[in-house]
Amino acid sequence: MPDANGIAPALAADIAAAGGRVVRPAEHDGSVGRTLFDLPGSADLTVTVLLPNDHLHRAPSQSLVRIRSVKDDRRYLGVVTAGPFAEPDGLRGDSPMLQAVATHGGDYLPPYHGRVQVSILGEELADKSLTPPRLRPLPNSPVWVLDDRESAAVLKCDGDVRLGLAAGHEGVVVGVPSGAKAVFPRHTAVLGTTGGGKSNTVAGLVKRATAAGMAVVLLDVEGEYTRLHEPSSDTKMSAALANRGLTPEGVPADSMTVYHLVGRDTTNPAHPHRKPFSLQFAYLSPYQVFEILGLSDAQQERFLKAYDIAKEVMRELGIFPRRNNAEDEQRVMELDEFERGYPRMSLGILLDVVEACLARADSGGSTKKGKKAAEEDDEDDCGGYVPRRKPLNTPAGAAAVRKRVHAANPPKNAISWRGLLGRLNRLNRLNVFYDEDAGPPPVKYPNLLKPGSLGVFDLSDSGYSELNNLVIADLLRGIQQAQDAACEEAEKKGEKPPRVLIVIEEAHEFLSDERIDKTPILFQQVARIAKRGRKRWLGLCFVTQLPAHLPKQVLGLCNSFILHKLTDPFVVNLLKRQVVGVDDGLWDRLPGLAPGQAVAAFPHLTRPILVSIDPAPCQLRMTE
Repeated sequence: MPDANGIAPALAADIAAAGGRVVRPAEHDGSVGRTLFDLPGSADLTVTVLLPNDHLHRAPSQSLVRIRSVKDDRRYLGVVTAGPFAEPDGLRGDSPMLQAVATHGGDYLPPYHGRVQVSILGEELADKSLTPPRLRPLPNSPVWVLDDRESAAVLKCDGDVRLGLAAGHEGVVVGVPSGAKAVFPRHTAVLGTTGGGKSNTVAGLVKRATAAGMAVVLLDVEGEYTRLHEPSSDTKMSAALANRGLTPEGVPADSMTVYHLVGRDTTNPAHPHRKPFSLQFAYLSPYQVFEILGLSDAQQERFLKAYDIAKEVMRELGIFPRRNNAEDEQRVMELDEFERGYPRMSLGILLDVVEACLARADSGGSTKKGKKAAEEDDEDDCGGYVPRRKPLNTPAGAAAVRKRVHAANPPKNAISWRGLLGRLNRLNRLNVFYDEDAGPPPVKYPNLLKPGSLGVFDLSDSGYSELNNLVIADLLRGIQQAQDAACEEAEKKGEKPPRVLIVIEEAHEFLSDERIDKTPILFQQVARIAKRGRKRWLGLCFVTQLPAHLPKQVLGLCNSFILHKLTDPFVVNLLKRQVVGVDDGLWDRLPGLAPGQAVAAFPHLTRPILVSIDPAPCQLRMTE
């Protein structure tokens, strides 16, 4: 057994025979090991630490250590990034003698010691702050392992949105501060393969964010989160929660609403607060619409032409701007159609205008000549087309459509008009756009910003991804507009604005790398929201199992990451360029992480931490 100084008896005898002596200073009590001399392969900011065999397990991977450099008395803080490894004293671990003992079943166990690799976090100053180290710890410097209290203080992992426990520590809770403007408003990515634990992480994150007073909007494309108001009924989850002193608990039912599109089902029709909703075509930027519908160049030209004609028809009929209404006129002047559509524009109005243009193209245009013909109500100019939809299906509406189509002289090619009409009719057949005479109203976005509220948008029955993209684009624009107004109102009152978190599940379906070139306007909208959100307490959280399909620009918007198991080397190398501060030891462990383990990298943390994520206290809808 080692003596009081941690020295094996045989080694102590050899030291004494050589005329030396081993003295352990009293101020080194409690240390677990000593730094080794540097070798030709040593790297900056890393040192090797040797431990007596009885201290081998006192410095597990990811534990924090303090090094007191001898002679100069500098103090350093570091983290164990590799090890602990067991090595025999005075022998190679693969020596023939040890191989023979192991293969022939011998009981011989030579004296051995432990070795760990430590990455230096910084030099510790007198006030306990850290500064980048200019020097390295000297050889044979004592090393102490920090207890959980000190480790939590060094990692700065306090926060009211609890994630789980730090690996290498039994009592260090890792949380995220919901009130820090440098964290959630600077956007988050939750990445990992199927089965890595993303859904569990998202459910726990949503539950604790709402409990911290944040307003959370969850875009759920699989219908996985429609039962978050119920406590978890899974026995394994309950047992795991109990091991951490936690209990199953759902989001308060009164603060949670499940939204689903009109005419579509939800995975939880029994939810006490379930609301169908419709979309407003006027909220959608015309450029987003033809991007999402995948219109050809010729169809885009005709779409924008018809859109401009529809605006003139609406002005002539007093639909918008209303006659003698200065406020409406001001809105027209300030309108940015890259962000939203023309106010009160409906898909029905646009369809009637497109059909009139198609009828004109089929008929070859007006054959009448002279001033008198131009002044007539010329039905032949639109092939006799009469609008069929409100509010244009009146004599005044029909006359306005024919007049404006004749004045605009739209392109004649009927094939492109038919292609555009087919795409718009496909959109119309979805029956998701607001009708003033029937159906549910659109979402009231200010209701989504109430502190502690959760709005789950169940898109599992939408039918196809283009519709999901329309919904998400509409929601992002509406929430941003409502948050802008809320921030202005809060500033006037000298109050804090609501803190909002938007979680986008399966984000690769909404913003895929292969679609980014085809939908630049959509990405620009997301980028604008991301940039404005950093100042307006509006945070985005992208969740995906295919991070390689996300554009690099989207990952570049994120300052916080929760990385579950990722096995694709290409994806890992991509993330190495995006996520700073993760040591090689954590990157090497990423492909082998167990379900529920994740590397958390947040701006408030001293360094990225390997976290054992807490089991979700809410009920997840488990799908096959």
